[in-house]
Amino acid sequence: MGTPKARRGEPATQRRAAIEAAVLRTTEQLLGEGHSYADLNVERIARGAGISRTAFYFYFADKRALLMRLTAGVSELLYERAQAWWQEEGADTGELHAALTQVGELYNEHGALLRAIVEVSTYDDEVAVFWRAIVGRFVEATRGRIEREQAAGRADDALEAGAVAFSLVWMTERTLYEQMVQERPMTGEALMDALTAIWERSVFSHNHHDH
Repeated sequence: MGTPKARRGEPATQRRAAIEAAVLRTTEQLLGEGHSYADLNVERIARGAGISRTAFYFYFADKRALLMRLTAGVSELLYERAQAWWQEEGADTGELHAALTQVGELYNEHGALLRAIVEVSTYDDEVAVFWRAIVGRFVEATRGRIEREQAAGRADDALEAGAVAFSLVWMTERTLYEQMVQERPMTGEALMDALTAIWERSVFSHNHHDH
């Protein structure tokens, strides 16, 4: 197929990136329109992305690989938003509130996809391992921050940092997921205020607040 400016290697790479982006965009759009992951049809995804069903399998092994690739992209965005709090030091509730709020906003924006990955992880072992590894990265980063706060005497060192981090991160994941599936979700502001207070009280010693 005659590709313009056929510089060696470049057009194929660009074309691949464009097709993969179109497939990912189409899939998230279909999920957002209310299609469940189980109902997602490779034929329909391929058509929406402007490629054939055969071409789809050249770029993605199967629907599961596609779901995991999409989730990996969104998890990078979530990680970037949370990074600010992990890198800070001191009991500054503002940083924590801002990070949790940005994570919550991304959950809303990519709700259909994140809902799909959580639900598929309940019955697909490969997806479950993949999702736990993503959340585990958040747990590890949180553990690092808590350990630094404990070393500085600002955090309660009677509790094991890894256990606190595991509990807080999985609580937050479950809270944000449940918000997506509840018939009458709480206001985002009330939820973020509550999550911030729970994180703060769990991590920082009450006599070391930097207010």
